[in-house]
Amino acid sequence: MMRTFKNKSNKSFKYLIALALILIVLGIPSYIWTKRNVSTLAGRYNSPMSPIIMIPGSSASADRFDDLVKTINNQYGEKHSLLKLTVNTDGKITYKGTIKPNDERPFIVVGFINNNDGYNNIKKQSEWFNIAFNQLKERYRFSSFDAFGHSNGGLIWTYFLEHYFDDSSINMDSMLTVGTPYNFEEKNSSNRTQMLNDFIKGKDKLPSDLTYYSIAGTQLYTDDGIVPIGSVDAGKYIYEGNIKRYTLITLTGSKAQHSDMIANNQFISIFHQYIIGNKLNNPANGLNKKGNPPSK
Repeated sequence: MMRTFKNKSNKSFKYLIALALILIVLGIPSYIWTKRNVSTLAGRYNSPMSPIIMIPGSSASADRFDDLVKTINNQYGEKHSLLKLTVNTDGKITYKGTIKPNDERPFIVVGFINNNDGYNNIKKQSEWFNIAFNQLKERYRFSSFDAFGHSNGGLIWTYFLEHYFDDSSINMDSMLTVGTPYNFEEKNSSNRTQMLNDFIKGKDKLPSDLTYYSIAGTQLYTDDGIVPIGSVDAGKYIYEGNIKRYTLITLTGSKAQHSDMIANNQFISIFHQYIIGNKLNNPANGLNKKGNPPSK
């Protein structure tokens, strides 16, 4: 009888040892992941960098904003870095340029090998942009950023925000787009494209604390030579009432044409004041000290 009890005791002891070993083996990866994740978050919250991430329109490469960055640096006496990423169709990324040490407001441009037009490509480009964005946030560990999109670049941003952007540790503070055709070539917002309807359906997923400035060109009073004002204005059905602030701005006069707007002096002033200057001058409320956002 004593021998039977002793055998059961030995078996129980061996079982407890085996269970402890299993828990230790399973716990080590969890501990490593937790430690690494906490370290990443700590680095992110301590990072002073808040980049301006830019997406060009269709048929444009990551070099599209070279002149804009040069103009900003020269005109305002600033020294923003320029880093350019090009995403291949297989998701691999080519980097060009560098971010200088201690540059808290660098420009980062993300372009695509497949930069063709069309809703299906907008979806693909948003997926590729998400790959680039994930690499950027892991590499630079920023906790906030601002966004800029020219033409279809604004569509890519919108699809990205509704389908991929779910990182609560990173704030998207302000976004500015130029000539973004939310209803493609349709002038009448009553004739809604499938893309616009899809964007409206997904609007509840947009960041509620986002401030968004949408710029439309009025070279011909009805459009910017390519995109109808009504198509740009259709963005209100997606953003207005779902984010912190939505503002539509119109550009007129010289260089109000679709491709030229990013060289327009009025645009450059707006871009610097409300995208770059919102943190350089007054990070508390996201506005430049010189004034309030332009009215609708």
